[in-house]
Amino acid sequence: MAGVAAGVVLVGGGFVAANAATTTGAAKKAGVHYPVDKKADGVAAVVSAANAFLNTLDSAQQAETVLDFSQANATAWSNLPCGSTCRPGIQFSSLSDEQLAAAENVLKVALGSGKDTGYEHVLETLKADDVLASAQSTSSDSAAPTDGASSAPSADPSATPTDVPTDVPTGAPPSGGGGGGGLGGYGSGVYFLAFLGTPSADGTWQLHFGGHHLAVNVTYKDGKVAGASPFFTGVEPTSWTDDDGTTHAPMAKFRDGLLKLTGSLNTAQLAEAKLSESFGDVLLGPGEDGQFPATKEGIKAGSLSAKQKKLVLEAIHPWVADVDDATAKQLMKTYAKELDQTYVAYSGGTGLDTQGDYVRIDGPSVWVEFVCQNGVVYRDQIHYHTVYRDHTRDYGSEFSFS
Repeated sequence: MAGVAAGVVLVGGGFVAANAATTTGAAKKAGVHYPVDKKADGVAAVVSAANAFLNTLDSAQQAETVLDFSQANATAWSNLPCGSTCRPGIQFSSLSDEQLAAAENVLKVALGSGKDTGYEHVLETLKADDVLASAQSTSSDSAAPTDGASSAPSADPSATPTDVPTDVPTGAPPSGGGGGGGLGGYGSGVYFLAFLGTPSADGTWQLHFGGHHLAVNVTYKDGKVAGASPFFTGVEPTSWTDDDGTTHAPMAKFRDGLLKLTGSLNTAQLAEAKLSESFGDVLLGPGEDGQFPATKEGIKAGSLSAKQKKLVLEAIHPWVADVDDATAKQLMKTYAKELDQTYVAYSGGTGLDTQGDYVRIDGPSVWVEFVCQNGVVYRDQIHYHTVYRDHTRDYGSEFSFS
């Protein structure tokens, strides 16, 4: 798989205009010039990287990228493989190599560039989406189901996976290609980056990035990260091997932590953790903001052994680690303090290898879901949907959901 701009592969290239937006201030045709401080650190470094990216854009592109930090914009993310109708911001396939490299640097600075960091996970997820786009475009059996799948979760584990496009004419195969924004909508080109609010080291704004199988929402307030959720991530295929022999499994660490946790439960504990409901998708996906169940279900972590409690925290960590180290450390401290009041639950099986296998961790603050669905393109396999939320910190607590 050939690399483009720090390893991201763009398949296809047609541009789909992003949602209409206006930027603060009068933008000239050449674009507003934003200050850059290469010596900055912390949130100031994220702001500097964001400004450096904005300086590569013309005024129209800046207007697509810098949007109001409103509830409507913040919540406009989706697990669907769609084009500009699903999410705001500027589309990756519309960027030049220079602009794409600058955009990726924003993610690198904000999410960390080392092993097992958010930036690495972003790259691996985009690669998976390119593999999916390529497989879809070359498949002789790629006609999409037309039975009205939507982004809403289903309680039926046999239901059609919810990331199937709904705008495919009867009998027509969905289009492939990463950047086309066509009926298929898969690929790294159909990812969007937006700054909700003007990037600032002392104001309130959000880094909003996503596409199919990824939604990154990091909210900054007064020079600190006020929220690193909601964070949605999934993958299809769950693993693959490149021509050079490199094997990729972007969500192995997410899955394996949960397998160790559920695998540590004895028969009585498994019975207590078992949910009566069945799940075809995560409950708190797109459009389900604030819809946490009123009653916590499963087995209380306070009743587990010290070793099992440690496994609960280790299972949570991969989702939290997809933001900068300082923020992840602080969040994990909070979740550790609340551990005894946190619940572990599952539905289906605990192998995380069959349609409807589902695991949930629900605490006073933390919420993690992991569900297995049948493949959409790789129909003989399963694929994963997961979401990480925080009861009190989603979108930096800037919005009230009732």
